[in-house]
Amino acid sequence: MKALCWQGVDELTVEQVPDPRILNAQDAIIKVVASTTCGSDLHLLGGYVPMMKSGDVIGHEFLGEVVEVGSEVRRRRPGERVVVCSIIGCGRCWPCRHDMWSLCENSNPTSGITDLLWGGSTAGIYGYSHAMGGFRGSHAEYIRVPFADHNAFPVPDDVEDMDALFASDAVPTGWMGADLGGVRPGDVVAVWGCGAVGQMAARAAVLLGAERVIAIDRYPERLRMVERQADCEVIDYTSTDVDAELRERTGGRGPDVCIEAVGLEADSAGPMRVYDEVKQQLHLEQDRPIAVREAIHACRKGGSVFVLGVFTGFVDKFPLGALMNKGLTLRGAQQHGQRYIPMLLDRISKGELKPAQMATHTMTLDDGPRGYDMFKHKKDGCVRVVFRPS
Repeated sequence: MKALCWQGVDELTVEQVPDPRILNAQDAIIKVVASTTCGSDLHLLGGYVPMMKSGDVIGHEFLGEVVEVGSEVRRRRPGERVVVCSIIGCGRCWPCRHDMWSLCENSNPTSGITDLLWGGSTAGIYGYSHAMGGFRGSHAEYIRVPFADHNAFPVPDDVEDMDALFASDAVPTGWMGADLGGVRPGDVVAVWGCGAVGQMAARAAVLLGAERVIAIDRYPERLRMVERQADCEVIDYTSTDVDAELRERTGGRGPDVCIEAVGLEADSAGPMRVYDEVKQQLHLEQDRPIAVREAIHACRKGGSVFVLGVFTGFVDKFPLGALMNKGLTLRGAQQHGQRYIPMLLDRISKGELKPAQMATHTMTLDDGPRGYDMFKHKKDGCVRVVFRPS
């Protein structure tokens, strides 16, 4: 079959790779209908995620059709249109039974690596390095889905492919940031980053009752899109002091909930961008936590900061004093998608969420390298590229 493969830093190629097959009785084989780029995939391209190997198939956000199931699969059947959570959960371990699916104890066969890196095992993720299980990704014609009964969700007939696709990752990730960040009716919420996840976090905050939502980015097309998507306020961080602007808009207090949806390659208009990039390139720190720092400083006393962006290791100049002395709650996680996807598909069906607008470009899998180049460099107003293998 055809697949988009990582060959090294900033190098992708389309290759012929072996078709997937049932390896476990709980597996399903999915014919990929559509898969999409994700900001966290750019960390793979940049070489910031360890344990990638030449020839790895990337991609983790996808929609497809069930074509084969293992003998122990009970809920899924061939012919179903399904959206698959990017995080792989077994459904039986303690974290999965407590709706903390990205902490699954059984789905990552290489969990010893994450034990060493982070002091604990995490779930497997499609196409996201051998530290996260070494699973083949979704930028391919077919994909193996382990524990299919818990990870593949039937799509309602009235939900279009492009809307359902983003229920694989961007929509539940954004929703989780608002939900576990503790957004309550009447809150003021600030979201750093207006990619797909940030847009979904902003919309989720609105639906959870936030009185005001303020989204922060520098790309005009993304700021316009989040204004439409979430009906919220926006700040272009290149034209103002974000901290001062947020305090002015909140009567000096700061937002109640701050959601970071940028990740380890965060940017800024100030000197900290240069400082962090130099230290990152010299391997003196692994991640650039610019947006996290801003969120902690801006958040009101006693407020909540939720980190949605992907981070891999150690950071510098972390404002621990501000976190402690302001009495903040800091949380973060890879998405617990299985907790939210059925509810979110229902909201999409009702028109409360309209993620399809984020698919600004559609291409074939043969155009994968060009699509990622457009996505990485934000060419032609690109927010997300969707690949249709056929």
